[in-house]
Amino acid sequence: LNMRDIYTRINNLRRQVFSAVANLAYEDRDLSEIVEIPFEILPGEIASIRESVFLERAILGERIRAALGLDIQPAREHISITTGIDEIVKGENYYKAPLINIIKFACHQCPEKLIKVTDMCQGCIAHPCTEVCPKNAVDIVNGKSFIDQDNCIKCGRCVTACPYNAIIKMERPCAAVCGMDAISSDEYGRADIDEDKCVGCGMCLTHCPFGAIVDKAQLFQTITAIKSDTPVYAAVAPAVAGQFGNGITMEQLKVALRELGFTDVLDVAVGADLCTIQEAHDFLENVPAEIPFLATSCCPSWSGMAEKLFPELQGHISMALTPMTLTGMVLKEQHPGCKVAFIGPCAAKKIEATRENIRPYIDFVLTFEEVIGMFDSRGIDPKKVEVDENEAATGSSAGRNFAVSGGVANAVVQVISRLEPEREMKIANADGLANCRKLLQAAKQGKYDGYLLEGMGCPGGCVGGAGTMISLTKGNNAVAKTTKEAPYENPLDSEYSDYLRIVEENQGTDSESAK
Repeated sequence: LNMRDIYTRINNLRRQVFSAVANLAYEDRDLSEIVEIPFEILPGEIASIRESVFLERAILGERIRAALGLDIQPAREHISITTGIDEIVKGENYYKAPLINIIKFACHQCPEKLIKVTDMCQGCIAHPCTEVCPKNAVDIVNGKSFIDQDNCIKCGRCVTACPYNAIIKMERPCAAVCGMDAISSDEYGRADIDEDKCVGCGMCLTHCPFGAIVDKAQLFQTITAIKSDTPVYAAVAPAVAGQFGNGITMEQLKVALRELGFTDVLDVAVGADLCTIQEAHDFLENVPAEIPFLATSCCPSWSGMAEKLFPELQGHISMALTPMTLTGMVLKEQHPGCKVAFIGPCAAKKIEATRENIRPYIDFVLTFEEVIGMFDSRGIDPKKVEVDENEAATGSSAGRNFAVSGGVANAVVQVISRLEPEREMKIANADGLANCRKLLQAAKQGKYDGYLLEGMGCPGGCVGGAGTMISLTKGNNAVAKTTKEAPYENPLDSEYSDYLRIVEENQGTDSESAK
């Protein structure tokens, strides 16, 4: 169990902010009223979370700006919370980088790495901590262990050697979970994100115990579109299972989303089926004739990591469009002139949707966490909606299983086993960007020739994404249940398979469209 699996007061604050912003949009309140929201969420004059209620509200104000899609403001200048507010109503400004932001005055200035002796030191005679230190940085002072920080290299040997667990290794939580090594310290010791390295996975924001890291949202813009005359369709990712409450079915969720104002809903498992078929064909056509191995394309933080750190392997990433994009393409083909909002577990999908060749198919990206705020604002409980008996879920069991680590590769194998039963398939997968980097490094060295490689940027796969609301274990169990309930098993049996012809006509095999 880690902090990611626990619903904390930070999660609750985020949810309240999303609900407040949703209310702002649904009720046509004047945008200047955002100055009142911090007081509505944190009333009174006594601090309940931090040392000052003024600091609490200031931080909350920045969270509200991020939820509206606006930039975080620096503390060094006197700027109103409403600065730039008019920008959010402009369609061409739905999203502007950077996605992941640090509210500097909320940062605890955690040490990057520190080996520290605690009060649990018993002053033992053996002193194993001093014996194992390769730099003689550990000494005994007044009978207790003492670490010379100038000489300590943070190897952690003393930590494991202490029989009383009296020595601990402290590391900035956000940096510890960043698989891109994108987080360091600024001149004041506060966390700082290197945008050239960041791929937007969002793991840092889920692991900051002080709630200092936020991502931008498109709640206001999505609701504004919903209230217009343009139909807005929701494309919901397979990882949705269990996110809105135990036992809630996809059929119930579809009805609840229509009550929010969406015209209708399509399972992204449909797009996952199409992605699977495309990746299967990519593998059969290119491995080993053109390339030694093929890597899947559906996770944007995985493909973004490959693009930044392994540019020489870009030709080894499948040219298949992602499930999100393919689902959006299906909806736009079925309903010309509509808008599409992807609803999923992933922060990085917000970056994917900003790509010029993806924008025609995906207009908005919302996380499950943000949509829960929408439900709260309207008083809608998906458990209590009435489902029409004709309401049916779609997508194969393989497509629904895209949500978990290993699911994409297994789906591709399932398709290939029907297309070329005699073909021997070798697969390898990794989840979490640090492990994904190791996988690609090994592949670069020739250890995975002939393989299909699957990478998922979040630990556990999409069910562990930054926009999820339940533990990884619960998410896995819920996906397993919906997988068993799928109307068919093999993606090749999808009633939407004909749309691949449209994909080929409109997009060809443009590999950049897959990222």
